[in-house]
Amino acid sequence: MSKYNLKPEISIKSTTDGFAGFSAIAEEINKAISIKKKENVVLAIESYPGVNYSELRNKLFPLLSPNRIIFADDYAFSIEEVQEKIKDVITDDRVFGILSHYTINQFFHEENIKLAENEIRQTAGLVIVYGTGATLLVEADILVYADLTRWEIQRRFKKGMKNWKTDNKDEDKLRKFKRGYFFEWRMADRQKKKVFSQLDYLLDTNVENFPSMIDGASYRKGLQQVVHQPFRLVPYFDASVWGGQWMKENFGLDSNADNFGWAFDGIPEENSIILNYNETKIEIPATNVVFRHPNELLGAKVHARFGAEFPIRFDYLDTMGGGNLSLQVHPLVEYVQDTFGIHYTQDESYYILESTERSTVYLGVKNDVKKNELVHDLKKAESGNYRFPDEKYINIFPVKKHDHISIPAGTIHCGGPDTVVLEISATPYIFTFKLWDWQRTGLDGLPRPVHVNHGQHNILVERDTDFADNQLISRPEDAFENLTSQEGVKTECTGLNELEFIATNRHWFKESIIIETHESVNMLNLVEGTTIVIESLDRSFDPFPVSYGETFIIPESIKKYKMINTGDRDKEAAVIQAFVRNL
Repeated sequence: MSKYNLKPEISIKSTTDGFAGFSAIAEEINKAISIKKKENVVLAIESYPGVNYSELRNKLFPLLSPNRIIFADDYAFSIEEVQEKIKDVITDDRVFGILSHYTINQFFHEENIKLAENEIRQTAGLVIVYGTGATLLVEADILVYADLTRWEIQRRFKKGMKNWKTDNKDEDKLRKFKRGYFFEWRMADRQKKKVFSQLDYLLDTNVENFPSMIDGASYRKGLQQVVHQPFRLVPYFDASVWGGQWMKENFGLDSNADNFGWAFDGIPEENSIILNYNETKIEIPATNVVFRHPNELLGAKVHARFGAEFPIRFDYLDTMGGGNLSLQVHPLVEYVQDTFGIHYTQDESYYILESTERSTVYLGVKNDVKKNELVHDLKKAESGNYRFPDEKYINIFPVKKHDHISIPAGTIHCGGPDTVVLEISATPYIFTFKLWDWQRTGLDGLPRPVHVNHGQHNILVERDTDFADNQLISRPEDAFENLTSQEGVKTECTGLNELEFIATNRHWFKESIIIETHESVNMLNLVEGTTIVIESLDRSFDPFPVSYGETFIIPESIKKYKMINTGDRDKEAAVIQAFVRNL
């Protein structure tokens, strides 16, 4: 089996070199300062929440010899003022809040902005203004944007990092994530989009004590290149109470780890991309590409429908040698809109990538189940020492490799043991209502949160045995219409259910196939075979290699592309392709 690439990169063509490490970065910024030939030069470092400011203060700023340093946080609302203002969106729930529409300017008093402006005006020489909201305080002569990925932010939360304008070092990591997801990341993204065209440098702060930087023009050129070629996101992996061993063994992960239950390898809102500028590597949130070039990446129709959001996600769930996932349900659209301010829900599916004789999925309720009885027993299990009788209420279906299980919102479901699931779903991934978790605690020793209070309003008991059997399960031996006339090729529509906006086609081929994007961004995964190469029909991008199990993205701007089987040509390769269906 070919090697899964844990650190995919995008080589950016015809660009200047980047700058790696504090010394090289300081040298470049000092050159930019000298070119200004002004008595008073203002360097603004607008920052995403989570940037390690002590590194900047202790290792970068001394190399720049500023006459004054201004930290934006000192001029923003107090911790108490921020908490009071956002209490409506943060809520008391451990996991769920309400999606915020706040902007950073709403957290600065006008008099404090004027105070900062006066201090800057009265200072000769170099003034550094840094932090989240720095660009509110000053019109910069040189603008740097300090960025980092959400996965790195979450890692720092676990190590004790506080949220923006809080004193919550020891708070539960789920509450820290909630505050980021519902409030501060949304606010920071809005400010990031505002300053994007103005920034002189992009500063990557993901690697501790070793940042890297690229000039703004090269950064913007790099993003423009990304949306005209295939690319992969940087995957990350995490343990779970139900986690398995398959990814650890097949993706070259840490053999000493207990398990890896999750692989996030196709979620732009969480994952990153690495831009390689002549061996200076800049890692940025993949959402930056979505924000900058939504039409080229998503397609005009998808952009018009979803805005600058990437609506499809791929991830892995590995229970090989592990246990059941939590029994759960995803919210109906009107519920998620009215309750959380999200405009679409997490419809999803399970594509079975690997299985054994023990592999199962829990899917839908049994015929004639009464909702009031089901909810009563779920609440009883949630509140006390009582085992929910899943065998009384929930269907269990055996599954095998290449089965595809549709799970529209409102359908009770979960994965069983000894299964590797490629989860293909809509993006609002946080909105899963756990109903029963087999009396487990989390890896942090705390009870895993269960939300029967939300789930009860979204369970559809009409999603029963007959419905699941007839409408939600696609098996490879089913009779599929071949959707292509290409010789030696078979294209099958495996799902998703007609209630879901994502369509999935599976392509089987021994030699090659030409595929259309269907006026939508495509997310794909090589689910059979060892290696393929993606080629341009007009030589507009370089050949792009893909190995078994790797998720990759084809921007809509490409329109058509060719896939070539570079593995064993005596055996068929298969790729699952997901796109937003046109209504």
